[in-house]
Amino acid sequence: MFAHGSRVESANEAVRAAAAGFARQGGFGYVEAAFLELGTPDLAGAVHRLAAAGVERVVIIPYFLTLGLHMERDLPSLIDKISKQYSGLEITVTSALDGHPGLLQALIDRAREFGPDHA
Repeated sequence: MFAHGSRVESANEAVRAAAAGFARQGGFGYVEAAFLELGTPDLAGAVHRLAAAGVERVVIIPYFLTLGLHMERDLPSLIDKISKQYSGLEITVTSALDGHPGLLQALIDRAREFGPDHA
């Protein structure tokens, strides 16, 4: 799970907790939270951990709502550098969260926390 990162460590910890929950609920054995900046590990560090564990395929799931500069420019550049270090490792990237049907339901759920008349 690849997130931006924050100077607020509790925000970074929330991403790590989401990654741990994702691993548990999805039944995925190898999951790492990674950050573009302001959090650890960075993407290269997370990929290193996965490669050291024997993983041969890494699927990067951006923890970003929309496709922006970080997704269009920064992430491909990082993947290019990492791919050169781990030539036998397959690295793929999923879409951002925008457009996923579950996102709309999450927004509806948040609005309804205050009752149906407040949405």
